[in-house]
Amino acid sequence: MIVSCGEALIDFLPTKDAEGRDSYRPAVGGSPYNVALTTGRLGIRTGFLGGISTDFFGDMLAAELERSHVSLKYAGRSARPTTLAFVSLAHEEPQYAFFDENSAGRLHDPATHEPVADDVEALHFSSFSLATEPFASRLATVMDQNRGKRVISYDPNVRPTLIPDREAFKARAEVFAHGADIVKISGADLEWLHPGEAPETIAAGWLAGGAGIVVVTRGGSGVTAYTRTGSIFSPVQPIKVADTVGAGDSFSGGLLARLSEKGLLSINAIRGIDHAALKDALDFANRVAAVTCSRVGADPPWRSEIAG
Repeated sequence: MIVSCGEALIDFLPTKDAEGRDSYRPAVGGSPYNVALTTGRLGIRTGFLGGISTDFFGDMLAAELERSHVSLKYAGRSARPTTLAFVSLAHEEPQYAFFDENSAGRLHDPATHEPVADDVEALHFSSFSLATEPFASRLATVMDQNRGKRVISYDPNVRPTLIPDREAFKARAEVFAHGADIVKISGADLEWLHPGEAPETIAAGWLAGGAGIVVVTRGGSGVTAYTRTGSIFSPVQPIKVADTVGAGDSFSGGLLARLSEKGLLSINAIRGIDHAALKDALDFANRVAAVTCSRVGADPPWRSEIAG
């Protein structure tokens, strides 16, 4: 089982009403939530660890997880409100405005719910749940407790408007990256964390510090993975883009799903993976992300939609 840890929220996506005026429509979302939807839809046993409200938005979130075959065993429901995020697509990368105070996700405490079971092969951590307290520290504890027992996957998925202390966040991101078996990061996030530094230099530092694989996504320019034995490039799949919301999350989910499907989602396998197997996983993840980009909103594909 793969368990994705972090926030579940409602994205309000920009659209036009019947008169052509700007409007927003609600859609289920959240980076780790989207990763869980992806792996679940790709046929991998999946769970979601995080707080979900009992309000009607929370019911939407829980229903879509269940429809996508994601277990709620590690999710906690509470009467606190759902986190809301308004999305702008006016720039190359989506931008967000969050409303998260006293939310079900932010105040969730994993220690009060089901402990991580032995059948969990990987835990994925990402996005603003790693920047907002008290949930950030609680997730860090979960990561620490499971490091060395199962694969740790990490994607900073930086949300600058939610980061009150840039230097503190950068320091924590370095600790997380050094302690992860898989680090996936976008070129934009890499530039925010390490402005002006070459990706291969940063990746080399993370690998030397303890990371197993570092994967850097660059939108339409493709994906490069770095290991201790070299680098591997995977081009993006050509497709008519509807929007890029959730593309990185679908890539992460596709990568984890393919590694699991091929029996490679273990600490030893990740750290000893050969370039051919890694290239196969990257190509598969790019195919998954391409389908998501062909549809409006974070709507990852089902396994039957992906060849190979």
